[in-house]
Amino acid sequence: MSKSTKAQILIVEDEALLNEAYETVLTSEGYTVFKAFNGVEALEVLKTEKPDLILLDLRMPKMDGLTFLAELQKIDHPDYKIIVFSNYDVQKDIDSSFDLGATHYVLKAYASPKELVRIVRNSLIED
Repeated sequence: MSKSTKAQILIVEDEALLNEAYETVLTSEGYTVFKAFNGVEALEVLKTEKPDLILLDLRMPKMDGLTFLAELQKIDHPDYKIIVFSNYDVQKDIDSSFDLGATHYVLKAYASPKELVRIVRNSLIED
């Protein structure tokens, strides 16, 4: 991806205000953003879009983040960069997230909007 090309990001977050805030911050940085409010909606988005990165909450209705990651493993997909962005600092969830393909696990409480942009930017340039 060239410097002039901004990435596409799928935000999977059930809290509408957070979903909107992440979208605002990331689009202001030039990223194209797709939104889903649970894992079921995210899988639907992935039928037509191929984002470069997925920003994923763990605790959501209908389909939580860990179930979404497990379902993602069952389908043919590119190697998505996946940042789990959660309020829960539970080692079992962290380990499960990485086992299911997450590339990063970030606690929401410690990530300001500026930090979110830095994390996304750094995740996209890692190989």
